[in-house]
Amino acid sequence: MTQRSTRLTALLLATLAALVASGIDPYDRLTWWMEVMPVLIALPILYFTRKTFPLTPLLYGLLFFHGLVLMLGGHYTYSRMPLGFWIQDLFDFSRNHYDRIGHLAQGFVPAILAREILVRLSPLKPGGWLFFLVSCVVLAVSATYEFIEWWAALLYGAEADEFLATQGDIWDTQWDMLLALTGGLVSQLLLSGWHDRQLNRYLK
Repeated sequence: MTQRSTRLTALLLATLAALVASGIDPYDRLTWWMEVMPVLIALPILYFTRKTFPLTPLLYGLLFFHGLVLMLGGHYTYSRMPLGFWIQDLFDFSRNHYDRIGHLAQGFVPAILAREILVRLSPLKPGGWLFFLVSCVVLAVSATYEFIEWWAALLYGAEADEFLATQGDIWDTQWDMLLALTGGLVSQLLLSGWHDRQLNRYLK
């Protein structure tokens, strides 16, 4: 088994273990299903494309991190996550801000995913247009997720409150999209050089 295969197997097993653990007696089962659904969708896709379209190690690691954020939010719900309460007490916030962390990750990680797909499957090269279009994709992903939250509220009514995690903030949707965009911008600024070095092995 190659080093790459060993690393992917370790990430897969760690993800499955975290998924099982998160599903043990979650605060709200419906919320758990809705929060971990992206993980349940992504895992088989990543598994079956690992040979035909292998991703960079950086991206696999980021996707694993994002999965953990989702699974923890699914287990506790975003408005009851202990880390959020700790941050709330530390900075004297008026609410649990773990959902803000989740939406930062919703921009930070998909930005690198979009960047990788665009660089490898389109004529785009690293530069201004790539940065701009990746940022647009991040906003589109965030807006789509807000649509999903809206549809969940229409479908499940009060039962979807834990999934929405607005905690009384009338500007929650706008904050979510702003934080996702911020995460996407920061991700590109911090990781593009590292990402480009790893991408080079797939572009030769």
